Amino acid sequence: MDRREAVIIVEGLTVRYGDNTVLDNVSFEVYKGEIFVIAGGSGCGKSTLLKHIIGLETPYSGKIIINGVNTTSIDAEGMEKLRRGIGMLFQGSALFGSMTIGENVALPLTEFTDLSQNAMNLIVKMKLGMVDLSGYENHLPSELSGGMKKRAGIARAMALEPAMLFLDEPSAGLDPVTTAELDMLIKKINEGIGTTMVIVTHELETIFNVAHRIIMLDKETKGIIAEGDAKELKEHSQNHRVRNFFNRQVEDKNN
Repeated sequence: MDRREAVIIVEGLTVRYGDNTVLDNVSFEVYKGEIFVIAGGSGCGKSTLLKHIIGLETPYSGKIIINGVNTTSIDAEGMEKLRRGIGMLFQGSALFGSMTIGENVALPLTEFTDLSQNAMNLIVKMKLGMVDLSGYENHLPSELSGGMKKRAGIARAMALEPAMLFLDEPSAGLDPVTTAELDMLIKKINEGIGTTMVIVTHELETIFNVAHRIIMLDKETKGIIAEGDAKELKEHSQNHRVRNFFNRQVEDKNN
């Protein structure tokens, strides 16, 4: 693993909204095939960082390089091309309520490919099977549980077989059993296909279950206060904010 390939490089990223600095001079790398978690308490800029990585927002300063392409200096056409290799699961799943699950999953195929309807139907069937939703093609999102919606969202995010998958708080609003099932699915996809995954979460169980490596953001310092293996950080970090994060999560779960 010494020669790991960095597929995402963030250099000196600063995010400001008016006079409010959210992230200040943040730098890190994500390696090919790893599950990389962006952790931290609420309001520390986790989702903001994710939006900047995938090009939904433009940073105040700094560089974001994905597969060798500087996303902060390419045109809209170049960004669209880059996004075809990226899957995204938004916090609320973002499924279209008026469309069936099958139509939702087929959406990226309709938009970005010239495949026949039969070919698209086959891919939709395969992707739903991958997330244990076989037979749900004709269901509407309103007919699915929260966990099933998240899995359908992952199926749609994987429709174009992206090399990278970004997940924003995937277990938000889910019960512990459903969260554990989703964690297992994330690991299964990563181990089976080798998809690089970047996950934003503050859920301790998810961090310990899936993360190969984490960075922890901090609201006060507006940057990274810890990086590495989650268990190592929990047991050996000298930073009281890191220890408080882990201990507070444990207390929250017990309440």
